[in-house]
Amino acid sequence: MSEGALGAGAEAREASWVDADPLVGRVVVSAAEIATRVGELGEQITKDYWGRPPLLVGVLKGAFVFMADLARCIALPLELDFMAVSSYGAATKTSGVVRIVKDLDIDLSGRHVIVVEDIVDSGLTLSYLRRSLLARGPDSLAVCALLQKTGQQRMDFDVEYVGFEIPPEFVIGYGLDVAEEYRNLPDLRVYLGGEPE
Repeated sequence: MSEGALGAGAEAREASWVDADPLVGRVVVSAAEIATRVGELGEQITKDYWGRPPLLVGVLKGAFVFMADLARCIALPLELDFMAVSSYGAATKTSGVVRIVKDLDIDLSGRHVIVVEDIVDSGLTLSYLRRSLLARGPDSLAVCALLQKTGQQRMDFDVEYVGFEIPPEFVIGYGLDVAEEYRNLPDLRVYLGGEPE
């Protein structure tokens, strides 16, 4: 079987699964648009960090797909580490209470750190994360977010690299989930299920 046939079969399986799920809504950002924009972000980071290799800190679990693709688009030596924070639980709205579930393994002292985040919503989680990481003595700290919701931020700070600005809708796919489901969708789609119990 040819590679094209394998690809077509995968697309057909995905389409039938997605189309059969009444909670999966319209495409907000397509897989092709994501690939193009992630490549652009990788190029910009390569230029900005030339001569000072960055440490990418992925925020689990939502950013893992984005971070994997972004890392491969950065033409520099780099290191990766991960931390997990929680402010949602199984809900679709932030609780406002942030807790670190998994901390970093790498010392940040003297490092050029880029936090890789899936989405900036209210900004509360990211604000907490920035304060926590800055206290660890990095030489620089920047944020690269795949998505930023328009008009939702309650904290005043800059996100240095933003993939897409989206309306204030709850989206799934490309690593983003509801109660651990839908992370494997290749594009970003509106979630129609409301807030889980």
